[in-house]
Amino acid sequence: MTITRNILLNPGPATTTDTVKMAQVVPDICPREHEFGALMRSITDDLTAIAGGDGEYTTVLFGGSGTATMDTVINSVTPPEKKIMIVNNGAYGERMVKIANAYQIECVEIQCSWEAFPDLGEIEAALQRDPDIAVVGMVHHETTTGLLNPIQEIGALVKQYRKVFVVDTISSFAGVPLNIKTCQIDFMMSTSNKCLQGMAGISFVICSTQELKRVQSYPRRSYYLSLYDQYAYFEKSSQMRFTPPVQTMYALRQAVDEFLEEGQQQRYDRYTQNWRVLREGMQGLGFKILTQPEQESHILITIEYPKTPGFDFDMMHDKLYERGFTIYPGKIGKKRTFRLANMGAIAEDDIRDFLQTLQDVLIELNIQLP
Repeated sequence: MTITRNILLNPGPATTTDTVKMAQVVPDICPREHEFGALMRSITDDLTAIAGGDGEYTTVLFGGSGTATMDTVINSVTPPEKKIMIVNNGAYGERMVKIANAYQIECVEIQCSWEAFPDLGEIEAALQRDPDIAVVGMVHHETTTGLLNPIQEIGALVKQYRKVFVVDTISSFAGVPLNIKTCQIDFMMSTSNKCLQGMAGISFVICSTQELKRVQSYPRRSYYLSLYDQYAYFEKSSQMRFTPPVQTMYALRQAVDEFLEEGQQQRYDRYTQNWRVLREGMQGLGFKILTQPEQESHILITIEYPKTPGFDFDMMHDKLYERGFTIYPGKIGKKRTFRLANMGAIAEDDIRDFLQTLQDVLIELNIQLP
C-alpha cells in the first residue's frame, strides 16, 4: 500500500512513519478484552519510564487531545477553596488560565512577555504573598514562540514553597530530554501525536502516585475528565472508564517502540540538526526569527512576516501545501508571524527540500526578501 508522504511543519500532529500508520490496521477487538488491557498497560509503563519515573509514578491515559489533559489536571488537582497559580508566557499558558476560569477555580496569573522566560523573582513574590496558592502550572515548550521554559529552576522554587507542580509537556515530551523527578513535577501532561510521533487522539498524564492519591477526596468538577477516577478504574481493570480510541492505541504502541529503538538522545540530536538547518536556512532566505537560539527548544521557530510588499502568508502556504509541505500561522496577538516545527518523522534532507521549495515559491510569487 502506497501512502503519500507529506512533511508537516506545523506544531503537531506531526509527520508519522508508515509503520505507525499501518499499525492501526488490526482485527476489530472489544477494548474490554484482557489482550487490549495488556496493550494499554505496556504503554503506560513505557511512558512512565520515558519520563524518568519509577515505581513512585504512574501514567493515566485518556482519549482526547492534549487540551483534554490540561483540563483534567487543572480541574482534578486544585483543592477546593484553594488557588492555582499559572505562569503565562504564551497561548498555551493562556489556555490553562481559561480552563481554570471555566471551572471557576481562583487563578493567580503571572503574565509574562510572550517572547521571554518567566521572572523567577515574580513567581516567588506571588508565592510569598498568597498562602492559598496550592498548585503552580506552566508550559514547558511554549509552541506559541518556540521558547523552552526553565522548568527545573521553577520546579525547585515551587517545591521550596511546598506546592504541587503541574507542567504541560504536550509538545516537548519525547522530543526534549526531560526527567520528571529532577524537575520535581507532580503532574506531567502530554499527547500521542507530537514528539512521540503517534497518531492524534490519545493524551496522558504522568503522575506522582502520592500526589494523585491526595486528590481522591476532592469534589469532582468533571465527570468524564476526572483524573483520580480514571486512574482508579484502570488500576482495578486495566481498562479506561469510557471507550478508548482503539486503533490509535495500536499506533501509539508502535510509535513508542520506534522511540525506544531510536533512543531519547538520538531523537533529540535529530531534531536539533533539523532545527539548526531550518533556522540557518530561513535566515539565509532573508527571514527574521522572533527568538534567540539559546532560548529555543530545537523543535520550533517563529518567523516574523517580512515587510516586503506583496508578501502573502496564505498564498505562500497554499503553494507549499500543493508541493507536500504544511506550514502554520502564528498566535502572537497583533504581531504577524508564522511558525515552523521540525518535530516528527522527518530528517535533515526533508528540511533542505523544504527550504529549496520555499525558495522556488518565493521566486514564483515574485517576493524578494532583503
